[in-house]
Amino acid sequence: MSHYKTNLRDIEFNLFEVLGRDEVLGTGPFAEIDGETARSILAEVDRLAREDLAASYEDSDRHPPVFDPETHEAPLPESFTKSYRAWMDAEYWRLQIKEELGGTPAPSSLNWAIAEMVLGSNAPIWMYAAGPAFAGVVHRNGNERDRAIASYIVDREWGTTMVLTEPDAGSDVGAGRAKATPNDDGTWNIEGVKRFITSGESDLQENIVHLVLARPSGVEGLGGPGTKGLSMFLVPKHHFDLETGELTGERNGVYVTNVEHKMGIKVSNTCELTFGDPAIGGGEPARGYLLGEVHDGIAQMFQVIENARMMVGTKAIATLSSGYLNALDYAKSRVQGADLTQSGDKTAPRVTITHHPDVRRSLMVQKSFAEAMRALVLYTATWQDKVQVFEHEGTLGTDEARLASAVNDLLLPIVKGYGSERSWVLLGTESLQTFGGSGFLQEYPLEQYVRDAKIDTLYEGTTAIQGQDFFFRKIVKDQGAALGHLAAQIQSFIDTEAGNGRLKVERGLLATALEDANTLVGHLINDLMSADPTSETGDLRNIYKVGLNTSRLLMVLGDVVCAWLLLRQAEVALQKLGGDGAGSLGVRDQAFYEGKVAAAQFFAQTNLPRISAEVAIAQATDLSVMDLAEEAF
Repeated sequence: MSHYKTNLRDIEFNLFEVLGRDEVLGTGPFAEIDGETARSILAEVDRLAREDLAASYEDSDRHPPVFDPETHEAPLPESFTKSYRAWMDAEYWRLQIKEELGGTPAPSSLNWAIAEMVLGSNAPIWMYAAGPAFAGVVHRNGNERDRAIASYIVDREWGTTMVLTEPDAGSDVGAGRAKATPNDDGTWNIEGVKRFITSGESDLQENIVHLVLARPSGVEGLGGPGTKGLSMFLVPKHHFDLETGELTGERNGVYVTNVEHKMGIKVSNTCELTFGDPAIGGGEPARGYLLGEVHDGIAQMFQVIENARMMVGTKAIATLSSGYLNALDYAKSRVQGADLTQSGDKTAPRVTITHHPDVRRSLMVQKSFAEAMRALVLYTATWQDKVQVFEHEGTLGTDEARLASAVNDLLLPIVKGYGSERSWVLLGTESLQTFGGSGFLQEYPLEQYVRDAKIDTLYEGTTAIQGQDFFFRKIVKDQGAALGHLAAQIQSFIDTEAGNGRLKVERGLLATALEDANTLVGHLINDLMSADPTSETGDLRNIYKVGLNTSRLLMVLGDVVCAWLLLRQAEVALQKLGGDGAGSLGVRDQAFYEGKVAAAQFFAQTNLPRISAEVAIAQATDLSVMDLAEEAF
């Protein structure tokens, strides 16, 4: 029986009943994918994820790859290879790429709905299969040579990696010391060591193309300090004929020199890569190609990073959803104790634990957050849909297109940071907890879910990094334009009277929460302005007050946006329950819509009131924790 439990009904509810994706499917850049096709794809991916992809989830955790330092290889278990091939052979990954690369473009909202099911069933499959998505970045930024390489990545199903982190630099990418020196033939030799490289080695593909950030050396005007001095290079594991893509049989000088021993997602090879070391492998130089023959590495890499951050948030949320549905099934069947109203009667019948108040509270916490954050992912993806349409129309330079990009940028840290943080915490404190002691055992998937989900708060930028990015880049640098647009949408919802009066209380809670969130943003901006040392009363150390509260701001805005999205869903559900077709609703649809209303009300009532306290904490923040001597910790 599969560990993975999908929620296709809720995915389709989001896409078609709330977000109106039928309006864009079958039109413009998505002409080949209409609504009926999209629904059939979702149904088949649902089956594929529960059966073929999920089949190797447990085995690949118990029998992870073993690194051989002599060969610099770490072969994957046969069970996982079979699951990977099932995904690649299905070719739904072609929906992510343009026609020029052999794709059939679909809206991002459909692709991330598909991604949820793949990531929830066996996340490393999606990670090892990143080639097409990364090829899109290479094709978009490359010259004729690079576009040919992108086509080989797709056609020959090569693997790809994003190579930023170095052992000493960590998340401080601009401190990286890997260097690139030019060759007479236009290639570059890369030297250095990179760490924590996902999918850096496998026997799934004939070749792997590493997208590497390195600092040009020996070239006047290039390779300056910080991230702006970095360039991106395409560094293949094996050399190949640029005209045909055929491997030449020559090994390039990039070798895996370690595979990390990890808490979770063990089948995903997380590698140390060594470039151009004469003492490693055959001692070959690590030759690569400068992407697009332009030195714009960090901007190019951010196109990869943004996709990866969306993936991480989606993975976390998908895991929480399956964790909740597993916990729900267990709670419905686990008989323990009498009903609380009969607790004094020793002869009272034993009941399933869904009868117990705290279990019901826990299940509703899980349900409301899982469904809220699914809505967050898919709502964010609709802004990406808009960008795709603008690109297709050649109107990316318009104000509307810039706004769509800015709102997407604003939401990404919430998807990644808020989504991963909430999911990781709830998987342990609520989903696993529902099983009691049994949740600690390997016979249920929750203990693996908890281990596999922890990484989501760490890689592609920790939650603290997401919080800082959210405030400094997505709000302050944007001058609040995207945030103002989003807040106006939420305010417009608050001002309406839809919901037959049943959502009046929740609208009031949302109104207060939005006001509190705006107050918190304003407070942090004031703290930032007070840190200007050029002003008469400015104190640079006040920047610490901002840093102490950016993660708080991220979580607060996440709660506000998620509450709004759930309440929008509740409106739609109430229309279904009270509309002309209400009498023809089946039992399952009736329960589904009632559940949507209940989840929205519960989320608003139990999370939004806390935001006032978060604002008070931020307003009371001083520098005492920064003034404390290090020895006192």
